[in-house]
Amino acid sequence: MSVPLEGKPHYILKASCASRMGTVAAVSGFLASRKCYITDMQQFDDILTGRFFTRVSFYAEPGATPPLEDLREQFLEVATREAMEWTIFDGGRKPRVLIMVSKFDHCLVDLLYRHRRGELSMDITAVVSNHPDLRQLVESHGLRYVHLPVSADTKLQQEDKLMDLVGETGSELVVLARYMQVLSDGLCRRLRGQAINIHHSFLPGFKGAKPYHQAHERGVKLTGATAHYVTADLDEGPIIEQVVQRVDHTYTPDKLAAAGRDSECAALATAVRLHIEHRVFLNGSKTVIFK
Repeated sequence: MSVPLEGKPHYILKASCASRMGTVAAVSGFLASRKCYITDMQQFDDILTGRFFTRVSFYAEPGATPPLEDLREQFLEVATREAMEWTIFDGGRKPRVLIMVSKFDHCLVDLLYRHRRGELSMDITAVVSNHPDLRQLVESHGLRYVHLPVSADTKLQQEDKLMDLVGETGSELVVLARYMQVLSDGLCRRLRGQAINIHHSFLPGFKGAKPYHQAHERGVKLTGATAHYVTADLDEGPIIEQVVQRVDHTYTPDKLAAAGRDSECAALATAVRLHIEHRVFLNGSKTVIFK
């Protein structure tokens, strides 16, 4: 007999700890004792690092399961015993996301479309840009547009304003949708695990302003894009998603760029979805992702 779940509170537990016997039993036993019904439980044991990761999707039983804050407090005993890094999320709450963009609009337009269609369950708090070009587009969607022009002299001041905006809006994730400014090391550290960037997958092989022209000159057979967390090491953060397309000698630089834009949109949207659904774990310089 199926268990009716409609209308019941939905929660997601993310946890990681050193690999040891009994962790799965400890987690599932705790939830069962609180009348929580597990609908999905995934785990991964990294035998190279000795680190264990788990994501549990479960529903509470009203009147029997403690409220979320009490559930978190009670789980602390298990988490302390297992020396866990953990969070229990309210699965019915939409994460708050701030988007950053420059002049290229394809990734932004794609995110706005997927958001409107309900594919990305998030609240967009604002769109920040170092240029005024996309204001009309953003405001036509009823969203706040913040223009923060950046120069060498104002870079750090504008980054402080950005962090003030993140705090003011309660933003939990920053998405760089082709934001064409290099963030300072300090800002990257402050946004660790909370900022996603997209770049063409030719990096670092084809750096500079015209990577697709360089790729064309070298006769590449594959193109694509990589979405990753932002770190102080430029374009070397933990990878969340990669998209690859096969190309051939008939592709001009413009056709390569068009294929690249498609890849960038797909990779970034997937990375954002995985993050806001609480499916991504940092694992050193890599990620663990439960799809």
